[in-house]
Amino acid sequence: MHTTNKKEIHKEVNLEDLSLLYEQSIKKISEGNIAKGKIISIGKKDVVVDIGYKSEGVISISEFDRGNLPEVGEEINVLVESLENDEGMVVISKRKADKIRGWKEIIDNFKEGDTIEGKISRKVKGGLMVDVGMEAFLPASLVYLHGYGKVDQLIGEKILFKIIKINKPRRNIVVSRKDYLIQEREEKKKKLLTELEEGQIIKGKVKNITDFGVFINLGGVDGLLHITDMSWGRISHPSEMLAVGDEIEVVILGYDKKEGKISLGLKQKTPNPWEDVENKYPVGSKAKGKVVNLVPYGAFVELEKGIEGLVHISELSWTKRINNPSEILAIGDIVEAVVLNIDKDKRKISLGIKQTEANPWEDVVTRYPVGSKIKGKVRNVTDYGVFVEIVEGIDGLINVCDISWTNKNVVPGKIFKKGQRVEAVILNIDAEVKRISLGLKQLMPNPWPMIAKRYKSGKVCDGTIVKIADFGIFVEIEENLEGLLSLEELSQEPSVNLQESYKIGQKIKAEIFEVNEKEGKITLKLSERKNKSRKSSSKA
Repeated sequence: MHTTNKKEIHKEVNLEDLSLLYEQSIKKISEGNIAKGKIISIGKKDVVVDIGYKSEGVISISEFDRGNLPEVGEEINVLVESLENDEGMVVISKRKADKIRGWKEIIDNFKEGDTIEGKISRKVKGGLMVDVGMEAFLPASLVYLHGYGKVDQLIGEKILFKIIKINKPRRNIVVSRKDYLIQEREEKKKKLLTELEEGQIIKGKVKNITDFGVFINLGGVDGLLHITDMSWGRISHPSEMLAVGDEIEVVILGYDKKEGKISLGLKQKTPNPWEDVENKYPVGSKAKGKVVNLVPYGAFVELEKGIEGLVHISELSWTKRINNPSEILAIGDIVEAVVLNIDKDKRKISLGIKQTEANPWEDVVTRYPVGSKIKGKVRNVTDYGVFVEIVEGIDGLINVCDISWTNKNVVPGKIFKKGQRVEAVILNIDAEVKRISLGLKQLMPNPWPMIAKRYKSGKVCDGTIVKIADFGIFVEIEENLEGLLSLEELSQEPSVNLQESYKIGQKIKAEIFEVNEKEGKITLKLSERKNKSRKSSSKA
C-alpha cells in the first residue's frame, strides 16, 4: 500500500487553497462592461488604473480635461474594451464609459424637445461638441438666433440647450442653442406682456435705431421709442441720444394687445417743462436762449430743453430790411428776446428780439412832425421815386409826383444819385406800417396859382414836343412846364401811331384850353391860326 507523505499532502492543499483564493479575489470582469477602477499612477501620456483584474488598465491622458486632471487614489468608471493587449494590459476607456453612462441617463430622463444643460467642450467641423453627460453635437447654424457668430468664444461655457434629435441606433444627440433661445424669448415675452402697465418704468436695451425712433428690447419683446418721445428738447436724429447696445429705463406709454405693439417714452421720466411755462416766462419778460433752427420766416430759440420760441422775421429788427434770418443770426447764437405771447395748449411762444431795444419809429414821430424839413442821404433811386435815409435804418420816400410842381415826366435817375445829400419835407409818417412820405417840391411855394394867372384859356403858345404817348403828346410851353394835346384834339384815330405824325423836339403852336390849378395840369388844343392855315392849304 502506497503511503503519502503528510507534508506533501499539506503543501498540495495549501496551493489549491491559494489558487482558489486568488481566483475569488479577481472580479468578474468581461469585455464591453463598465467597471470601477482606482487610479494608481499618472504619467505624462497615460493614466494607470487598477480595476481589480490580474493586470492594470491604461487610459490616454487626453481622455481627461486638461484643466481637470484626476488624482492618484481617485475612483473612476471605465469601459473594458479588451482584457489583454499585446503588452498583457487591460484596454480601458473613461470617455466611452462616460458616453455609455451618459447615454443611458439621457435616454432614461430626457426626450426630444426637452431642455438640457451642457458645457461646450470643443469645436468640430460644422459646429461644436457639447458635454451633456455625453458628447452631443451642436450645428453651427443652431448656435445663434440670427446668422452665424463667433463660436470660439463659447467654448467652455455652460448653457442651456434644446434636444432636437436623439438617434438611438447610432447613440448620438443633436442639440440647439437657437431653439432654446427662441423658446426662452417667447416665455419671457408672454410673462412680460401679462405684467405690462401704462406708466410703468422698465429696463431695456437699444436693439435698432431708425430715422423715426429706437427699438428697445425689453427682454423677450420689443417696444418703439419714437423720436418725439425721446426728449422734451429738439433732436434731429435718435442717434444723437442713443446707440445700439445702450441700456436705458423707459416708460410704458401704451400697449396694443391686438397689434402687439408697445409704445415707449424717455422724456416722460422727467417733468413736462411746459406745465409751468407761463410763470417761468411771463409775457413781457426778457429771456436768453440759443438759436437752434433758422427758417425763411424766422428763428427758433431754445429757452430751455423742451421749450422753444419763434422770433418771426418781422420781430428781428425795427429798421433793417431782412430777407432771411440767416442774414443776422446763426445756429448756436445766444440771443436775448422778449416774450410776446404764449399759447400753452399749442406749445407755442412768440418772441421778439427788436423789442429788447427802444422803437426808433416812436422817436421819429416825435422828432419829425409833418411839415418839418429833414436832410438825408439818398439810399436808393427807383423809377417811382427816391429813398432818403432820415436816421440810421429809417428811410423816407420822395415819390416821383412830389419831385417837381410842374415837370410831369420826371426821371429820378437823371436828377439823383446814391449817396447824394438832399433836403425834403415830411409829408406823412405811418409808424405802424413803417412808412414815411417825403416831398421835394414842397420846399418851394406852389407855382400853380401864378401859372393859372399867366396862362388864361385861349392863349396861344409856341411849344416843343417833349413826349409822345398813346393818348396824346406833351408840349413844353416854358421850361419845366408842359401841357397835353389829347388824341381827340389831334383829330387822330386811336389806331393811328402818333410817332409817325409827330417827333420829339418838333415845334408846335398850341392854345390853352384849361389850367387845372388843383391837379397841376394844363390841357391844350391846336391853335385856330394853325387850323386856318391847314384849311387854306386844303382849298388851294
